[in-house]
Amino acid sequence: MCSTADNKVFIKSPAKINLHLEVIGKRKDNFHELAMIMQSIDLYDFLEIELNNNNELFLTSDCKELAVNEDNLIIKAGLLLKNYSMNPKLGAIISLKKNIPIGAGLAGGSSNAAAALVGLNKLWNLNFDSNKLLKIAGELGSDVPFCINGGFQFCFGKGEQLEKHNFTSDYGLILIKNPNVSISTPGIYKKYSLKFCQGNSLDVNYINERRKFLRLNGIHFLNDIKKMSIRNDLQKIVIEENKSVRNGLKILTQLDDCLCSSMSGSGPSCFALFQSIDAAFNSHEKNKKKIKEAGYESWVCQFVKEGISIV
Repeated sequence: MCSTADNKVFIKSPAKINLHLEVIGKRKDNFHELAMIMQSIDLYDFLEIELNNNNELFLTSDCKELAVNEDNLIIKAGLLLKNYSMNPKLGAIISLKKNIPIGAGLAGGSSNAAAALVGLNKLWNLNFDSNKLLKIAGELGSDVPFCINGGFQFCFGKGEQLEKHNFTSDYGLILIKNPNVSISTPGIYKKYSLKFCQGNSLDVNYINERRKFLRLNGIHFLNDIKKMSIRNDLQKIVIEENKSVRNGLKILTQLDDCLCSSMSGSGPSCFALFQSIDAAFNSHEKNKKKIKEAGYESWVCQFVKEGISIV
């Protein structure tokens, strides 16, 4: 384990947005076959992790709505990593400063779990390599492996088959969410499946075709600022039944200089892309009162090239 001088680590845990979310179909294991582009943004939670001597994991947070017991992915991540270490004496005190909204389609919980894996791997001197951490992350949830390295990645399968790409962009974005609204991701996938996946059998050739199409065209679509559009299949379900998402997208689409808008993940967070961070800031300054009066929290963000980082 770390020496006494190094008995604490600080970790940045970024949110993500979906720049493409395509549901190819439902698999025999009841998961959905996906083709996605996920992108980390500079909206961060922060974890402080300190060694303790009582062989247990403790979590505290400034977010009172968040469970801090074994239902929390941070604790689940710590217990799983401890199990892989085969050292029952390991313990830690974890403090979470929460900035990413909960239940928002921004992978806040998954990012926190990834941060716990990276931070505890360092603090406990386990020296598990990236491939090992990605394998462990996959046991915690489909988005957790992406969050380890973050940046811009094509994500296939359940979301755990990752292909990182060095996508460089100056885009800025305005992100909004109604703090009183959250959405169940499994519930939305279930509704999507009932409406769009009934009777459809997944063909391996078709899966490979959709993956190839996204690899060849995904970045091109994002670089074409005159015809830019973002696909999110789950939005078809959510926009029909969730007024917050429907109204949020309407507000964002009407902003000056907005290139396109979309829901992130299963919602209810929505975002608008702008050609630069300055354009996003300027639009936000002009419209933040309107956005707040409509019942939304808002953030101005930009893309970042990495996932979890120790600071």
